[in-house]
Amino acid sequence: MSQYQALKQVCYDANMQLPKLGLVLFTFGNASVVDRANQVFAIKPSGVPYDELRPDDIVIVDFDNRVVEGEKRPSSDTKTHAVLYKHWAHIGGIVHTHSTYATAWAQAQLDIPVLGTTHADHLTADVPCAPPMADAMIAGDYEHETGWQIMNEFAQRGLAPDEVEMVLLANHAPFTWGPTVSKAVYNSAVLEEVARMAYLTTTLRADVPRLKDALIKKHYERKHGVNSYYGQ
Repeated sequence: MSQYQALKQVCYDANMQLPKLGLVLFTFGNASVVDRANQVFAIKPSGVPYDELRPDDIVIVDFDNRVVEGEKRPSSDTKTHAVLYKHWAHIGGIVHTHSTYATAWAQAQLDIPVLGTTHADHLTADVPCAPPMADAMIAGDYEHETGWQIMNEFAQRGLAPDEVEMVLLANHAPFTWGPTVSKAVYNSAVLEEVARMAYLTTTLRADVPRLKDALIKKHYERKHGVNSYYGQ
């Protein structure tokens, strides 16, 4: 039996949550989970429909994008996952989807503003949308550069990836992460729901104001503890 069998199972289980939660269609997404001790991660193979996916199909890859174990080709987004795992040592799992509402905000090249308490329960910042990738990055190693696109945007905005565990990529789609892959899946579902609510809200009222800072602070602290608020 493979030494990575348990890792593959965790990755498989996480991936199978995505269609159940309505976050992926056909093969539009992937989840990965890291093994820091062995400097590898497990990720869904490319082009395999979720209803055909099996734990043994999961591919093991190292942080330099070399396949360690698996007969199938890893997801086309593998290089993006590798960059994030290599440089953000605290994350344990990553999810990428093309969920409808989050992707719509990404295609509109818009941050998702904090409009209500559901958003504030989970993060006090707007969900950031990284701008369109530069032509030189597109012409290069595109999936690898996507990881840098995410990290560069967080650095430029002064955002901490352990506090804001989600991002939109302009004209592309969302990525989420967390200390575990279960949290990354949870964040992906939360992001989609927040994106849906924000879309409906701004459709009803285009000039809707951002949630008052006092309410953002109150809801985040109530959920996460009095010393957790990072909006100030």
